Amino acid sequence: MTALSLPAPAKLNLFLHVTGRRDDGYHQLQTLFQLLDHGDLLHFAPRRRSGVSLRIADTPQGRKLPRSDNLILRAAAALARESGCKAGADIELEKRLPVGGGLGGGSSNAAATLLALNRLWKLGLSINALCRIGLRLGADLPVFLRGHSAWGEGIGEILTPVELPERWYLVVTPACEVSTAAVFRDENLTRNSANIRIADFLAGSCRNDCEPVTRRLYPAVDEALTWLGRFGAARMSGTGASVFVEIAGEAAAEGILAQLPSGWTGFAARGISKMEHAEGCPQGVRG
Repeated sequence: MTALSLPAPAKLNLFLHVTGRRDDGYHQLQTLFQLLDHGDLLHFAPRRRSGVSLRIADTPQGRKLPRSDNLILRAAAALARESGCKAGADIELEKRLPVGGGLGGGSSNAAATLLALNRLWKLGLSINALCRIGLRLGADLPVFLRGHSAWGEGIGEILTPVELPERWYLVVTPACEVSTAAVFRDENLTRNSANIRIADFLAGSCRNDCEPVTRRLYPAVDEALTWLGRFGAARMSGTGASVFVEIAGEAAAEGILAQLPSGWTGFAARGISKMEHAEGCPQGVRG
């Protein structure tokens, strides 16, 4: 067994409609997942004894991530439990994505962990098998496991791969961490949006149903959307706090990023339709 590294890309929700709520409390959604060529990076090395260790670098906000109940460790434990594997691993996370930003960082980390340990431990599990494990950890893990931008339905796990035109995005995150649970349990959240088709999205008949609630609960997100709206049609990803706008290219982002208010973070990224992984090293995801 040799060490390997895998990227954990960010995603944007180009729109997000809440179409209903199931009896088990999960919300039914329609969304379009756009993968980005920017994200976290994870390194995996075998260890002679069982168990998994995790080392985490500082987050972009300078805040330490808790190791207890971390999705990386939960994913590793779930894979070991399902496979009966007694092998171990040392994992190091280079955290580049903001926490609580609606960019899928935690789920992407967990998906990369399942993919990497499946290879490192020589388990030979299929992507479908990994998705069944991952879905118990988070509804958006399958899109990262399959590594393809996709039209999402159900609770986000019913995926139709899509080839999206190449576009650049500027992503900005205010000094704020949004609780997804708080947004989804808010009584004012729209929960009866009609289902749409991809043609409706392309025609602009879409929105993010979570945006009004998030803007009310988290004034910093409202401020970020207003600020970024000076440069284009600003939108919120997931439940926030990150907001984004299409830009002409990476060079166009430099002047905007230079104006970021104090305490905010931002990056420019290219949308990608499919992740490509070389053996043991990342392709298509920048630092």
